[in-house]
Amino acid sequence: MSELALSNSSEHDSGLDRPLTIKSVRAHPLSVRLAVPQKSAKGAHQVSEILVVEVETADGIIGLGEGFCRISSRLHAAFVDQLLAPRIIGRDARDRRALWKAMRATISGQPGGQIVEAIAAIDVALWDIAGHAAGQPVHRLLGGMGRTELRAYASSVMWADDKSVEEEVKLVLDAGYKEIKIKIGNPVEDAIARAHFVRRLVGDSIKLYADGNWAFDVDDALRVAHGLADAGYEFFEEPIVAHDREGYKLLSRRSPVRLAAGEADYVAGEALVKLADRSVGLIQPDIARSGGITETWRIAELAAAHHTAFAPHMGLSGAICAAASLHISAAAETFRTYECMYYENPLRTELCDPVVGERQQLVDGKLPVPTGPGLGVSLNRKVLERYRAT
Repeated sequence: MSELALSNSSEHDSGLDRPLTIKSVRAHPLSVRLAVPQKSAKGAHQVSEILVVEVETADGIIGLGEGFCRISSRLHAAFVDQLLAPRIIGRDARDRRALWKAMRATISGQPGGQIVEAIAAIDVALWDIAGHAAGQPVHRLLGGMGRTELRAYASSVMWADDKSVEEEVKLVLDAGYKEIKIKIGNPVEDAIARAHFVRRLVGDSIKLYADGNWAFDVDDALRVAHGLADAGYEFFEEPIVAHDREGYKLLSRRSPVRLAAGEADYVAGEALVKLADRSVGLIQPDIARSGGITETWRIAELAAAHHTAFAPHMGLSGAICAAASLHISAAAETFRTYECMYYENPLRTELCDPVVGERQQLVDGKLPVPTGPGLGVSLNRKVLERYRAT
């Protein structure tokens, strides 16, 4: 029997043929003011907000999940309490696809927005339950690629001035990173100059990536892409607005650097468009936005079918998203590199035990894959209450 077949049956093979009936769903909106605002061409983010969800079964298994919010975690919590929880309480937590479909049915029209981010939180918790029930880490339930460690890149060096960038680059190199992403900003001439400045700082042995944060139109993005290629950068993330499909197709045919995008996608159908028309060479869904592990795994499998690199987005997300992202990275066939955020965010560094996916765990530029059952992390209740949004 194949590893995938074994993994898909593991919840039943472990003696858990009895239902895992969902007894309760608890939503926790969290908010924190960041010590250092995270800046990009789109502006500065001073506050990070996430939704944490606990799903508990009748026999006491508790799964943890996280949804992306940015500024509206209490609204996301209301979606869970009023719309989503009533659709899944009393049902079998193992039926993740059926439950995803039931939650999706709360909205009409195209799926997306805050409701899918709220669904993501519940879905991740259901996978955590499955892992605990089976006594297996989530990446094993997904089938696994046998990875025990993952390449990781420092995200992201923000541009204030040359001196501050020198200090940030030294910080990430001293931490052991061998891959770095730079938020290059605009205008075009400055973006290209910054890219070359960082290359001179790090030398030729460090892999470099650039994030455009939607700063350019197609013509300017192409000019920047050539500058990045000259400096040996390996991918150019979101050079233009995410919804400019024709722009991405045109740019991908002319860019000398691999294009990356996907963090703005909510469902696999949106990612499929990019993959099918070959407008990106690296797909970057965010588990806490893209419908949780169930939907993000669909994207990972589509990426494999289209022979396209996969690297999940992290951004302003918290510790539970980090754990889930490590698991899906360990299992994804075309995984390329993990986005390891190095700025201070207590929702990422303090919320769960043990801490995972952080620079402190780097060894030779790689991060260990969690080995405990489920996501392999538990909530720090004091931190949960400290940052509860009110």
